[in-house]
Amino acid sequence: MSVDNTVAEAGRPRLIRADRTRRRNAAETRFRIYGVVAIVISLAALVFLVLSILSNGLGAFSQTFIAFDVYLDPAVIDKNGNRNPEEMKKVTTIGYGNLLKKALAADLEARGVSTEGIPPKEVDGLLSKDAPAQLRDKVLADPGLVGQTIRFETYANGRIDGYFKGRVTMESARLDSNVSPEQLELADRMRAAGIVSVRFNWGFLFGPDASELRPEAAGLGIAIIGSAYMMMIVLVLALPIGVAASIYLEEFARQNAFTDVIEVNIANLAAVPSIVFGILGLALFINFLGLPQSAPIVGGLVLTLMTLPTIIIATRASLKAVPPSIREAALGVGASKMQTVFHHVLPLAMPGILTGTIIGLAQALGETAPLLLIGMVAFVRDFPGPPPEGFFDPAAALPVQVYNWTQRADPAFVERASGAIIVLLVFLLSMNIIAIILRRRFERRW
Repeated sequence: MSVDNTVAEAGRPRLIRADRTRRRNAAETRFRIYGVVAIVISLAALVFLVLSILSNGLGAFSQTFIAFDVYLDPAVIDKNGNRNPEEMKKVTTIGYGNLLKKALAADLEARGVSTEGIPPKEVDGLLSKDAPAQLRDKVLADPGLVGQTIRFETYANGRIDGYFKGRVTMESARLDSNVSPEQLELADRMRAAGIVSVRFNWGFLFGPDASELRPEAAGLGIAIIGSAYMMMIVLVLALPIGVAASIYLEEFARQNAFTDVIEVNIANLAAVPSIVFGILGLALFINFLGLPQSAPIVGGLVLTLMTLPTIIIATRASLKAVPPSIREAALGVGASKMQTVFHHVLPLAMPGILTGTIIGLAQALGETAPLLLIGMVAFVRDFPGPPPEGFFDPAAALPVQVYNWTQRADPAFVERASGAIIVLLVFLLSMNIIAIILRRRFERRW
């Protein structure tokens, strides 16, 4: 009996240890399952987000066009017959609109496209309200066209464009005061006759913005240029200032109360909401320095202030990652402190510095709140000039353009906004790919 008790007591610790091991292994298994589930949920949410953006925004890259013959009547466009662009500018878009109405009706009749039962106003309504201005610009650019019959191509009305993209239906047209089922049926006949076509729209990428009545003519050209100008300013200012400040703080500055205050404030600035930088830019750059509102120079300066803490933190982390043995070896063979930093430490830290810089630029590219406060929400129709003068011209920015379009009532602008988001994501993805390439290009082993 005593022997059995001894065996039982001797075996009990082994049983306890085995039970604990099983519980520990089960907990690890559950943790791995939780991790896999979290990754699957995150990927599913990402896929859903991307698919929703693509489904709503890909239509913005295609557009419905109407092409027909237009006779440029000199009696309407150039009454004096001088072919002088300054004199011809006196003819408003109303005169060109009348030419388009007559030309479209004549072309439909010549091609045998029936318009019976459709009022002339609804036939003209198939054209974009931007069409007269397009024709006017075309004639003023080449006055020699006056008196000729040209093949003119313009945008279809936003509702007609939405019909061919599936956004507008016969049922919705019956409830819509801006389009009728008869117009949609006429659009089908015009497409069958080759007058209407749907294809890729370069104007979405390179054209200027348009008013709320012309969503089909709205483009991202000015916003893309404005964002590019701001990124140029941020890169030129933030990179050298941020790297220089990081090198000084990490390699040359003595550790004292003053540098501790600087480091704490840099960390705090990295966490400050972006709208605070917008208020600072409004007060300092616009109200105090008198720089123009809605200009890339102001947006670039504000985004520079936002990006500097990110670049400084990333650069200091990259400098710290360089092994101390590199510094000791350089100093041991007689190199000065300056030579050690710039000839050995900085090249080895360059991959991390470039990665942090591009990530900071990508973050600045997507900022909206500070740009709204400095006036970049304004409607801008004219393209900014080349740099450096263009830095002071009014411009828009991609995230602000998205915000503007989502505030407009026409459903076509929702499609435009989603398309702009796709362009913005392509920019961000490209910048991250460049960061990966640069990191691998400059990476060194020690």
